[in-house]
Amino acid sequence: MGFANTKHPVSAKLIENQQYLKEHLGIGLSFDVGFREIIILKKKVQLYYVTGLCDSIVFQEILKVLIQINDFESNVKKIPEIIHNRLVHQQVTEVQSMDEVVDQLLSGLIIVFIDGEKYAYVVDVRSYPGRTPQEPDTEKVIRGSRDGYTENIIQNTALTRRRLRDERLRLEMMKIGERSKTDVCISYLQDIADDGLVELIKEKLGSIEIDGITMTDKTIEEYFIENKWNNYPLVRYTERPDVAASHLLEGHVIVIVDTSPSVMILPVTFFHHLQHAEEYRQAPIVGTFIRFIRFMAVLASLYLMPFWLLLVIDPSLLPKQLSFIGPNEVGNIPIFVQIIVAGLGVEFLRMAAIHTPTPLSTSMGLIAAVLIGQIAIDVGFLSSEVILYTSVSAIGSYVTPSYELSIANKLVSFALVIVVGVFGITGFIIGVVAHLLYLIHLKSIKVPYMWPFIPFNGKAILHVIFRIPVPYTNTRPSFVHPKNVYRQPIKKS
Repeated sequence: MGFANTKHPVSAKLIENQQYLKEHLGIGLSFDVGFREIIILKKKVQLYYVTGLCDSIVFQEILKVLIQINDFESNVKKIPEIIHNRLVHQQVTEVQSMDEVVDQLLSGLIIVFIDGEKYAYVVDVRSYPGRTPQEPDTEKVIRGSRDGYTENIIQNTALTRRRLRDERLRLEMMKIGERSKTDVCISYLQDIADDGLVELIKEKLGSIEIDGITMTDKTIEEYFIENKWNNYPLVRYTERPDVAASHLLEGHVIVIVDTSPSVMILPVTFFHHLQHAEEYRQAPIVGTFIRFIRFMAVLASLYLMPFWLLLVIDPSLLPKQLSFIGPNEVGNIPIFVQIIVAGLGVEFLRMAAIHTPTPLSTSMGLIAAVLIGQIAIDVGFLSSEVILYTSVSAIGSYVTPSYELSIANKLVSFALVIVVGVFGITGFIIGVVAHLLYLIHLKSIKVPYMWPFIPFNGKAILHVIFRIPVPYTNTRPSFVHPKNVYRQPIKKS
């Protein structure tokens, strides 16, 4: 798929520039695209803007200052220099291509044409509509900052810069989408991030040819992933600036997409999706305890249902002390079918909770728990143990910090239940081994997904299992190949 990439230069005649913009932007038809023509020292000057994307107060101030040139200046030969000096804003650039004029205008910048000049001034007065930074619903903490990324890329880069006031922090902007022209920012620390990693990400972003990325970072992710049908997340999303800044210090690259409140962290491993900011806001021993509980919950969401089904199918696997496990009555419906039905029911409730207005969500929960669940047990459609273990498995998926990982684990759990229901213990062993081999096979931007277990790195495994105190965390993760390995001076004993 290719797009035309011809460059149309800015004309010295204002009428030609106006005609170009009228054809390409629908000036006169689209109400939000407008322009003002003023006379400065007997020379025409045109200002173009998009209502709602630029700061109207700043635009009025610029207009006022330009008109006052007639009262204080008289040198007609230096009108361009005078106008440039009077544009009261910190970012004023010069462009010579009408294609770039259109891109900048649609991004919320003001364009200034001067009659007789083959360039235009671009004034960055964009002011995107959006909400103020607030704590993300999916990454809440008891201790810690309450701000979070928003849909405004300018605010998001500022939130990142606020936490890393380093002159080596780079924020490179580019546009993706022939029609959407979405701003995408690549953020990294120049003296830490691997040059090859940065160039690879730039290359992948630059190779995207599509009309628009209205689904923002998720669309970009699908261009990064080689196996398009993979269910496991190979990038990490976060809405917390402190989390993003921590990964930048480790040598990761952050991709910020305009109109998205989350940023992409590249590359990542399976265990990055099990991290949560709360672990680092508590004492190391408390953070380690929280991490252990989370690991147990994730394992329960993944293997509890197929393992329990295996014990029900083959009770001889149970020791005598645990012989009570399993339904007392078989019922009319096979157990593994009950598990599938109960699991789908939980997914119905999850999706219903998303689409249900908040005042009604409590009522919906009561109906699901009291009426549907209890009646299903009373009529013999589902056994009480199926409801119990399905609930524990569902809670484990909600404990998983990464929503994408919880959904992927849910799909694997369903598949294992079916395999165990059909093939028994053989199916369970083969299914678990196949799942682990699949995870080992995955790579995130050429990084092994199961690092540091495979390939093995003993020191890094300790950081995965335990929440190591920060003074003992001297080095950065080796899998991102940081140029600067040490995070702090090594203390000699």
